Amino acid sequence: MKAVFLTLSILTVASLVAIGYFIAVTSVAGIIASILAVFLFMGIGFGLKRKVSDES
Repeated sequence: MKAVFLTLSILTVASLVAIGYFIAVTSVAGIIASILAVFLFMGIGFGLKRKVSDES
């Protein structure tokens, strides 16, 4: 399970880096897609964390 959380963390950080990159190249579509990816990955992570904590 730790590998899943690590993967989600890495994907979230990559999405945050992508936001900075797309701001630099002024790509509005990229910025919006990256923000949505951050919300998606963090939402999945928090959902899994709640599911794991409820099981124990």
